[in-house]
Amino acid sequence: MGYSLFAFIIVIGVLVFVHELGHFLVARACGVGVEVFSLGFGPKILKIKRGMTDYCISAIPLGGYVKMTGEEPGAAQALDEKKRHLSFTHKSVGKRALIAAAGPAFNFFLAIVIFYLLYQTSGIYMGLPQVGQVVENSAAMAAGIKKGDVIKEIDTLPIQSFEQISQIVSKSEGKPLAVLVEREGEVRSVMITPRSREEKNLFGETVNRFVIGIIGTGETFHHPLNPLAAAVRAVSDTYGMVKLTLLSVVKMFTGAVSADNLGGPIMIAKMAGDQARAGFENFVWFIALISVNLGIINLLPIPVLDGGHLLFLSIEAVKGSPVSTRVRERMVQFGAAVLMTLMIFVFYNDIVKLFNGGLQ
Repeated sequence: MGYSLFAFIIVIGVLVFVHELGHFLVARACGVGVEVFSLGFGPKILKIKRGMTDYCISAIPLGGYVKMTGEEPGAAQALDEKKRHLSFTHKSVGKRALIAAAGPAFNFFLAIVIFYLLYQTSGIYMGLPQVGQVVENSAAMAAGIKKGDVIKEIDTLPIQSFEQISQIVSKSEGKPLAVLVEREGEVRSVMITPRSREEKNLFGETVNRFVIGIIGTGETFHHPLNPLAAAVRAVSDTYGMVKLTLLSVVKMFTGAVSADNLGGPIMIAKMAGDQARAGFENFVWFIALISVNLGIINLLPIPVLDGGHLLFLSIEAVKGSPVSTRVRERMVQFGAAVLMTLMIFVFYNDIVKLFNGGLQ
């Protein structure tokens, strides 16, 4: 438990630092004064003042914040003329939106950087494009495919991995495929027509997917990536992770996916400990995953989150004036209540899983 707690603090510390650093750097670039940069909430354990900013580490390591000059309209009005040029409230809507969006943007950027470094240092491992098993009465069996065959080309496209075969077949829409096969040193061409099959997707939903009925050997090979390929794959994987996470959120709201899958700090601590034990690469990959989730959560249009600030700024841009203080306060109270309810729910989920053995 102590190991998991330590891993959890590292994960949260890195993610919060990067998130708040985004707000801090963009705020300073936009000419906004930053009075406090804090990792954690509550009583301050350590404080160092540099210029006008107090850099703090606080007692509760479950977040952080950047306090900007004139961030609240009331405080902005009380500023004297000498400090008004540093006021967040007195900046344009565009600059304030950039500052609000910078935190989540840095979380996405962190994931890209982590993936890039992993791909540059370790490359990737892919499955050999070799047939380990042919499914009975499948399209592959009908075409004469046998165990041990190596797939060389599909529709003149060179095949490097088994994953590539799956992608091409899935997107075939059932059209016949010209497949070049190597068997015992001899290369031959066969036509295979993929067949539709019902399967369960990641969310447990029944979907139709085109397959030819082969299973790989399970053997993998190391494939190094050059800097450009690593960068492209890092961006692509981060985008895919964002897309999958958003889809999961939507399906939870529609009821297609149970909200019981939501986890809180206890589950994150457990998973952080597991990944740390599995090795450094697993651990930093997990940090990238949670960083993407943190970025998405902060962009939700809930007051008190960055997405809520962007919502207020969007309304201001449309109507030409800020949302009234009274409306803003009530919306913030509502947003705080929503977040508190969500936190109670995920803690409840964690505790139930803990006692039911789901977090062992």
